[in-house]
Amino acid sequence: MSKRIVKVYPRFERIWHWTQVLLIVILMLTGFSLNGNLGLVPFGPAVMFHTIAAVLLLALWIFATFWLFTTGTWKQFIPRIEGMIETAKYYAMGVFKGEKHPYRKVYMRKHNPLQAATYFVLKWMIFPAIWISGLFYLTYNMWEGSANAGFWIAIVANIHLLAAYVIVVFVIAHIYLLTIGHGFRHHVKPMVSGFEEVDLTDEQEAYLEANEPERLKPRGAQA
Repeated sequence: MSKRIVKVYPRFERIWHWTQVLLIVILMLTGFSLNGNLGLVPFGPAVMFHTIAAVLLLALWIFATFWLFTTGTWKQFIPRIEGMIETAKYYAMGVFKGEKHPYRKVYMRKHNPLQAATYFVLKWMIFPAIWISGLFYLTYNMWEGSANAGFWIAIVANIHLLAAYVIVVFVIAHIYLLTIGHGFRHHVKPMVSGFEEVDLTDEQEAYLEANEPERLKPRGAQA
């Protein structure tokens, strides 16, 4: 294994990430304004912007899901038990003692076990919950005349709000974790440039040098 600076985040993944960040921020501000927790956006504009941002994010999520499966990138988000406890201990205690991160980032596995598990739950459980409940919310006028509609809209509202709070907690934890270790700039830069230092096997390095040299930075170069 050798360490090389490799473009591990393609352009689409970076655009997807930052577009998702923008839309989630809009949804948070407008959603909590609608819920009465914030008064930053008046009710009418909040409904409009929340709906537009939600539809755009849903379209992006569908397209990104298609991209994940067609490129095989979905494998990056499959959780593994191996290394999970060590990684959790590092974030709970080790990082405050200056210990080295137990996970070695490799070319075919960008996310550590804790990240993979978190993203798996977020992408395949929390996001679907907020989308499905949001669609029921959006189409309420089509089924408000059905039996027990008042009861079901309350269930839909609570599921939507609970999923929203989970996403808010994730965002806060995500930002916090970006500040530890090597620091915020070090963690954010790869999602801007696409390049990050990872471990490559001899076979992977040889393949990239022969077939995709543009994805490799020269030895000694900075990420």
